[in-house]
Amino acid sequence: MGPSALAHVLRHLATTRHPNLLVGLHTADDAAVWRLDAERALVQTVDFFTPIVDDPYIYGAIAAANSLSDVYAMGGEPFLALAIASFPDDLPPDMLADIVRGASDKAAEAGVIIAGGHTVVDAELKYGLCVTGIVHPDRILTKGATREGDVLFLTKPIGTGVIATALKKERVEGAHVDAAVASMLRLSREAARLLAGFPEVRACTDVTGFGLLGHGYEMALASGLALEIEGEAVPFLPGALEYVAADLLPGGADRNQAYLEAEDATGAPRLTIAKDVSPVRGAALFDPQTSGGLLFSSPPAIAKRIVEAFEAAGEPLWRIGRCVAGHGVHVV
Repeated sequence: MGPSALAHVLRHLATTRHPNLLVGLHTADDAAVWRLDAERALVQTVDFFTPIVDDPYIYGAIAAANSLSDVYAMGGEPFLALAIASFPDDLPPDMLADIVRGASDKAAEAGVIIAGGHTVVDAELKYGLCVTGIVHPDRILTKGATREGDVLFLTKPIGTGVIATALKKERVEGAHVDAAVASMLRLSREAARLLAGFPEVRACTDVTGFGLLGHGYEMALASGLALEIEGEAVPFLPGALEYVAADLLPGGADRNQAYLEAEDATGAPRLTIAKDVSPVRGAALFDPQTSGGLLFSSPPAIAKRIVEAFEAAGEPLWRIGRCVAGHGVHVV
């Protein structure tokens, strides 16, 4: 569901308040957080989607990595999950077994146990996880904690949506699929653990269905400032820009673009893109991601140390912009 439709659906939903609900629906963060005591809080999220690749085992593993990512984006460590699956009644049982096995293996890589779940018969195959994690109440990462002057970082390249669309239309190169699959399978676990070593970092989200610009806008709105993203600094998966130029962006990109190019309730623009930004690169920034990277901000004084820590750990990291006074997202 696109951001505009989702906002319409949620507009009449009562916002529940409780002293132990540290992060809930009212903040539009990646997961809910419930305080257990002074040292522990539960992080809980749910995510599922239709197949993005042909191999059922890889699909299950990607679905698990995608679901786990929300807990990492909140600064938490996942430990328990329940599966959610819908499948056509004519789906071969071995195919569903491969999906479940792929998810189980990826969860085990993260130190997470899938302890149960629920299945329904449906016309369309879907799989995902409800994940529970743990975080210290004082170390929660949220979208609304960016500060003016902060540096913006991204931990994975963009392009899984357009590459998956090219795959469905049989217009993709195998090497490009392999690179996208490798990116989607890579857990954000190590990136999150590296960030835990920098308590000054307080703002984070993961880049998924609303794309880099959509999730960036959520951070800007929640923080009461603007994100300035350098178009040429954003990394893309091999082949992604080529497929954007061939008009293979998925429908979710159109929904993201329509929402961001509309004015907000105050009449202010949500997004501006500088005229000298390549139209192809600008369009690619709307691409919805599956199991995308972490988008986080840090005080400039520690930015160099963060880069060095990621380099030492062999974890990819790109510096893509900054947080400035203002409103919305500006691609420059």
